[in-house]
Amino acid sequence: MSFSYKVLLGLGLGVATGLFLGEAVAPLAVPANVFVRLLQMTVLPYVTLSITASLGSLTYAKARALVLGAGAVMAALWLAAMIFAFLLPLSFPHIETSAFFSPALAERSESFNFIDLYVPSNPFNSLANNVVPAVVLFSVLLGLALIGVEQKETLLEILHSAVAALGRITRFIVRLTPIGIFAIAAHAAGTLDVEQVNRIEIYLISYVVFAMLLALWVLPGLVSALTPIGAGEMLSSTRDALLTAFLVGDLFIVLPSLMESCSTLIEKHIDSTGDTRDLPSSIIPASFTFPHSGKLLSLSFVLFAGWFSDSAIPVLRYPELAVSGLFSFFGSLNVAVPFLLDLFRIPADTFQLFLATGVINSRFGTLVAAVHTVAVGLLGSAAIAGRIRLQPARLLRFLAITVALSAVIIVGLRVRFETSVDARVDGRAVVYSMEPAVSPPVDNALVIGPADVPQESIPESDRVLAGIRERGRLRVGLIGDGIPYAFRNDRNQLVGFDVEMAQDLAANLGVAIEFVRFAQGELNAQVQKRTVDIVMTGARVTPERAAAFATSEPYLDETLAIVTQDYRRGSFQSWEAIRNMGAVRFGVQNLPYYVGTIQRLVPNARLEVITETTELIDPAAPYDAYVLPAERGSVLTMLNPRFSVVIPEGASVKMPLAYPIAGSDESWIRFVNTWIGLKKRDGFIDTLYDQWIRGRAASRKAPRWSIIRDVLHWVE
Repeated sequence: MSFSYKVLLGLGLGVATGLFLGEAVAPLAVPANVFVRLLQMTVLPYVTLSITASLGSLTYAKARALVLGAGAVMAALWLAAMIFAFLLPLSFPHIETSAFFSPALAERSESFNFIDLYVPSNPFNSLANNVVPAVVLFSVLLGLALIGVEQKETLLEILHSAVAALGRITRFIVRLTPIGIFAIAAHAAGTLDVEQVNRIEIYLISYVVFAMLLALWVLPGLVSALTPIGAGEMLSSTRDALLTAFLVGDLFIVLPSLMESCSTLIEKHIDSTGDTRDLPSSIIPASFTFPHSGKLLSLSFVLFAGWFSDSAIPVLRYPELAVSGLFSFFGSLNVAVPFLLDLFRIPADTFQLFLATGVINSRFGTLVAAVHTVAVGLLGSAAIAGRIRLQPARLLRFLAITVALSAVIIVGLRVRFETSVDARVDGRAVVYSMEPAVSPPVDNALVIGPADVPQESIPESDRVLAGIRERGRLRVGLIGDGIPYAFRNDRNQLVGFDVEMAQDLAANLGVAIEFVRFAQGELNAQVQKRTVDIVMTGARVTPERAAAFATSEPYLDETLAIVTQDYRRGSFQSWEAIRNMGAVRFGVQNLPYYVGTIQRLVPNARLEVITETTELIDPAAPYDAYVLPAERGSVLTMLNPRFSVVIPEGASVKMPLAYPIAGSDESWIRFVNTWIGLKKRDGFIDTLYDQWIRGRAASRKAPRWSIIRDVLHWVE
């Protein structure tokens, strides 16, 4: 049995094992990680020594030819990848779309530091920390310096021997690939969370199809059209490395194998001399530091995000996207994509979709990257050796087939999506369809107004706890509609974080529950009149409130944040940047203490109190931004995904939440505080936080489907 068939067998058995056992395959993560680390172990030393030895063996004239030849090839492949990235959106159907928003608090992207990535102050530190571009630059400079060194043959012989030894180690480890792939495939098939795949089916399918077109036809076809090396031979010679790169999702670990395969093809078809045969060992590692076709195909996600959020990028701005994307993709995709979303005023919330697609798309992107690397090595070597053949008929035939294939794929995908896929995701529907995490929904009969509270059932100030027990009912105040703490869902049920907290408090008291709803401005009056026993709607602690009534100990901390339209969020990344904006106009809630805090942080700001509304943020309002808690604002942005949450750098202001308590009954205050302390420690508050603020029910997720559980019923 050939090695490739062994790898495929390992893949098939791994997938079958994962589907059969489900989450029980989790321990296979250990051998899977061991295999990947073994593959990574020799790569960086191999790359360093290979570049140094290969360049050191050249003359200055050949080194110059290498830079010019490989550079021209790289530019041509970049252009091809960008063309397909811009063609991909043609497969999207004409439907009304809206942005999906995950309520996870938006994190600021790390700034891209070109110098740290590419210029090593300490090459040994770069080697130790796997900073590949810096290591490559050091190796290139060392190799170029060796060109002019006399009596270098002894050192080059040692370097070539070390490269050969590392290659033997790599080949030994590669023999373990079927076992490693089995562990990786089983773990992925048994534990992969595919919950979001249905929502992003359009981009997922389009990206996979276009990636396969690039990897299996366009890039090999270019090599075949311009060199004596056939596309089929190119793919078959590198098949094992390509398959490994695809399954593991890592290009770096197969660089030695790709270099060796390319050198063999060059020796067979281009030039059998040692100098030309070794060119891929210089070209391929150096090309690793530049954006590859797999990365550039990710430009299509920015176009998808614009279409998905009804903020499509005009065709006239495609050149701007191409240039910006090329330079930003020198760094991490997770840094570059949010930057491009901001640049083209696309809701930054859609970046969560990019992360969701990465589970699958990263594999296909790595496959494209591996084929791109082979194409660079072969075409660059052929260009330097003067063996590029420009035959118009051959090139026209290749272009005609490529155009026809692309047209068929685009039309086929478009028809498929138009007829069978609904890509609309309504963040508003997500929020208003939320159900309780622990407690049952509240019956409408249990919600009254202040006027409906019987006067005779209001306890004395110092007998609140006794009055609750005599009444047999806990009376909880709600301040308007406070998403996500207390609001009505689309079934008109009263739900939310504090609604469930109130139900648990009543259960601990052993009494029934009743909710009294009143407006924000009535808080002081209703607590002081004791029409309610406690108020539970995300009330922030302030000195003014502490002077007016007793409060519980804080049960949750919110973080002061800015909520602004997505394309402007870059302007609010730090308090210093906000101060430099001058008279920025903020919408703020009527809480004097926090109004004063904002005025201190931004002295020139114009602060305007927000008119009380259910949803707080309004795209038609004349504010530059809102000042709201990040935890609350992140959920509110789901209702209007053109807004984004920013926590400015320079000062972190925590906003504790506590429950206003009626009366001066020390036993009642002590009871509430003890209960809050217990809820912090038994995980109840964490469960509600995951459900209502983070938007996910973390603790009660159903087990992953598996044959052993759901078909054979051998385990519960």
